[in-house]
Amino acid sequence: MTLAFETICPAIDTMNKHTAVSTGEAFGPTVQGAASFSKFMTVLQVIADNPGKFDIARLTATARFPRATTYRIVAGLAAEGLVMQNRDGTYTLGYRLIQLASKSWEASDIRTAARPFIEALRDATKETVHLAVPSGNGMAYIDKLESPNAVRMMTRIGARVEFHSTSVGKAYLAALPEERALKIIAGLELRPFTEFTFTDPNLFLDEVRKTRDRGYSYDHEENERDIRCFGSAVYDRSGEPVAGVSISIPLYRYDEGKHADYARMIRETAKSITQSLQAVVK
Repeated sequence: MTLAFETICPAIDTMNKHTAVSTGEAFGPTVQGAASFSKFMTVLQVIADNPGKFDIARLTATARFPRATTYRIVAGLAAEGLVMQNRDGTYTLGYRLIQLASKSWEASDIRTAARPFIEALRDATKETVHLAVPSGNGMAYIDKLESPNAVRMMTRIGARVEFHSTSVGKAYLAALPEERALKIIAGLELRPFTEFTFTDPNLFLDEVRKTRDRGYSYDHEENERDIRCFGSAVYDRSGEPVAGVSISIPLYRYDEGKHADYARMIRETAKSITQSLQAVVK
């Protein structure tokens, strides 16, 4: 059943008001120290879901801990390199956490299953290829193969990007059932990164539906000026989308006559990764 975007937003807002509880409140401690660890994880998750947005005051309000407790937790996380403070007082994940995550992704089934196919795609297109997985309200890059050409993408493994402005994000949302995609879109900020970024939820929903119909996503300089991308979703054995793969092409090298070829190659690559992943994960 297709739901109108306008009808689902109030429902999501109401649900959020009645279910906003911290991890510590939802799950009681089962071993000594679990309650303190749970509080640390709650604050860390809030920062991960809102990178560069929340200062101590907003972290305190969202985590629902006393200000002194939040301050102590953030200081501990910062001391271990798990979070870092920006100049404006907001917080983002620290480099140590990203390094730890990268080590985990290094051995992940998705990355291993995808590697030969994204190498083939990079070699065929001579352009940068990314592999990303859903992370909070966006996607996180778990692999990247650079273009052999002089101009390259200034992205890195571990970086998080938005659903609404990237080809991997749009491909992932389009692969979800309509109701799940609607719920996610209802919670997105839809920040503009260029003049081409989708900032209207209804227009973005139309774009997601077009992506679903044609089987690939297209980023028309929506995340970064002078960069166009093609993306497609990767699925697990149950048919659940678990990743997105993309090609990124500088505008000066982009050839409109090759649009259909790029679309075909990204779909074929995603299909091959899906088949490989399904064979690996029993």
